[in-house]
Amino acid sequence: MRAVVLREFGPPARLTLEEVPEPRPGAGQVTVRVAAVGVQFLETQVRSGVMRGALGGKGLPVVLGKEIVGEVAEVGAGCDPALVGTQVLASTSGTGGYAEMAAVPADSLIPIPAGLGLHDAVALYRYGATAQGLIRAARVAPGDRVLVLAAAGAVGTVLVQLLTRAGATVVGAARGEHKLDLVTRLGVGHVVDYSLPGWTDRVREAVGGSVEVVFDHIGGTLGQEALGLLTPGSGRQVVFGFSSGVPLEAAPMQLMGRGLTVSGFSAGLIWSRPAFARELVTEVLDLAAAGRLTPVIGQRFPLEKAADAHAAVEARDTLGKTLLIP
Repeated sequence: MRAVVLREFGPPARLTLEEVPEPRPGAGQVTVRVAAVGVQFLETQVRSGVMRGALGGKGLPVVLGKEIVGEVAEVGAGCDPALVGTQVLASTSGTGGYAEMAAVPADSLIPIPAGLGLHDAVALYRYGATAQGLIRAARVAPGDRVLVLAAAGAVGTVLVQLLTRAGATVVGAARGEHKLDLVTRLGVGHVVDYSLPGWTDRVREAVGGSVEVVFDHIGGTLGQEALGLLTPGSGRQVVFGFSSGVPLEAAPMQLMGRGLTVSGFSAGLIWSRPAFARELVTEVLDLAAAGRLTPVIGQRFPLEKAADAHAAVEARDTLGKTLLIP
């Protein structure tokens, strides 16, 4: 079968398409004929070597890819043979997804609701659960004024829609007119370009003052500027990444003096609780199947163009979810 192999850490060109042996399911596993695999920003950092620790000690060469959708082709010992032929979402153990076939734990399988396409399902899969988890972690209440940084990204496009449904006043911040247009089409009433001078003033004008919650996947200077928008005494900033390459720095005295909270959020904490993760994913998929949530797939790349997909995600030029199609 064909798979994208990483043999050496470095730039996107280190991802090469090769013929590799087809995986067979072990006990408690199934193999899935992959229809699409989601590209995660973390995977670009693993490939570059910055986050090689995320491989959990696995050495090179490796096939990246965690979130897949497709059809069950074969089951291993202890698995229900009736699964063969069913269309499912699944998570690999962290590697193996950038391929035509992937072996996954059978207990990771999530059925796809009727009326929802395979590509749409995987676009909402893990990042949809992340968005739901973020809203719960921030304790967002109806009427809260909420700023979402990177609102046109894979998590952001889901997050702004769920926040709007929850009754929050949402400001979607992104870079460039095409991204702001997308966020507006998703039903967000206030959009701000954070690449322009004075963007924080535009946020204050939009909501009539400060914000109760900031969702920050960028960090660095933008994250610090967003911190200044929080309401003294109740403001909370949830940090779930640093796509700028620089984590948010918040001095304890700065937080104490204004009565603010900064908390970290890891999606791994969701997936370490399988029943909870399944609950969050199912909620998002059901909303999409009912037409109440719009999946955003900004770009699809054939498997052999995995390097191009990584380059686009790294450059933060993408909209919504990026998929590889075997």
